[in-house]
Amino acid sequence: MRALVVEDDPVVASELVRGMTAAGFVVDLAGDGQQAWFNGDVEDYDVAIVDLGLPRLDGLSVVRRWREAGEAHEALLGEVWRAGGPLDEGARGDCIRAAIAYDLAAERLGLERLKAKLLAEGLIDPTRNKRLPEFPRKIGVVTSRTSAAVRDIITTLSRRMPLLQVVLRPALVQGAGSAEDIALAIKQLNEFDDIDMLIDGRGGGSIEDLWAFNEEVVARAIAASRIPIISAVGHEIDFTIADFVADLRAATPTAAAEIAVRDRDELLPMLADLEAAMGSYLHDKLDRGRRDLQALLRSRGLARPLDLVRNHQQRVDDLTHRAALSLRGASTREYEHLRLLEAKLHALSPLSVLSRGFAIIERDGEPVTRAEMLDPGDRVRIRMHDGERRAAIEEDAPDTSTPER
Repeated sequence: MRALVVEDDPVVASELVRGMTAAGFVVDLAGDGQQAWFNGDVEDYDVAIVDLGLPRLDGLSVVRRWREAGEAHEALLGEVWRAGGPLDEGARGDCIRAAIAYDLAAERLGLERLKAKLLAEGLIDPTRNKRLPEFPRKIGVVTSRTSAAVRDIITTLSRRMPLLQVVLRPALVQGAGSAEDIALAIKQLNEFDDIDMLIDGRGGGSIEDLWAFNEEVVARAIAASRIPIISAVGHEIDFTIADFVADLRAATPTAAAEIAVRDRDELLPMLADLEAAMGSYLHDKLDRGRRDLQALLRSRGLARPLDLVRNHQQRVDDLTHRAALSLRGASTREYEHLRLLEAKLHALSPLSVLSRGFAIIERDGEPVTRAEMLDPGDRVRIRMHDGERRAAIEEDAPDTSTPER
């Protein structure tokens, strides 16, 4: 059978040609800017698959599969005719399979464009991936409440690490509103301070079943999460945009649970080895300490402690005696020096001079050193070594001094 494909996008066109060729068609390809296909005998073609924005061929109908409100639909837009009459059921099935190939090609092109957009924004960059905690205490799960995936995840986590806490946030994973619900679930689990890791995903299915995880709103919710996320969507061969944005991709939900936590049965031997190593280290350290203590006990200081005390006591006595002698000698020298200073001061003291018969005459508190400083009638104070007297000057006394020769 012959088919005409009118599609200008090379990616979509190549996928469509490949699908129709596999279905047994001989395919002619024309771009939507070309009108040459109108000039031929259209009845030479059994079916035409044309971009919905273009007019249909007379006598042939467009076969198309499309998505609406998250649901997949397929239909023949009008009757499908071949030369001489309608297609039989087998041919109609081939047309539908070819139309599915058209739809998959268009969806794949949309995914590539979204992937390129996120890549340009840096959201698909391994360097921004957050490191998964080695021993998480609490894990959040985003998936359907009734799915086999949630049973696989919880069963695997409980078996590998029984003390682990699991928080399930049920979410729609396909159909209308599923992408928005998944994004909201991721945001809500990020509000918990004690959740260490998230697993989001679902079991396998058709590309339509997995489509929610290809939506931009889910990709941006994953990129905005402060909690590391493992994406576990479908089976090993299935890839979604969520897988590229997440911090780690797991082939299946069960594989995600195995990646998330270490197996207790693997850790127990490691802990036993660590315990043995620590015991050996402590035993060696105690043994070295015991040997050091025994060496100290055999030393002279600890073997004959009284001798050590007596030696130090004798040294203290010697130092005390020497200090006492030194202090006594210093005190004697200082005492003699003070006596000498006292004698000198006594010799220079006016009181010492007065004791030899001299006196000090003062008038109005000032000492009188010459006779001419006094006049008859002046009141004076006479200080002697044993006291003082007051007197009045009566008249000048005759000079009895011996004249100089």
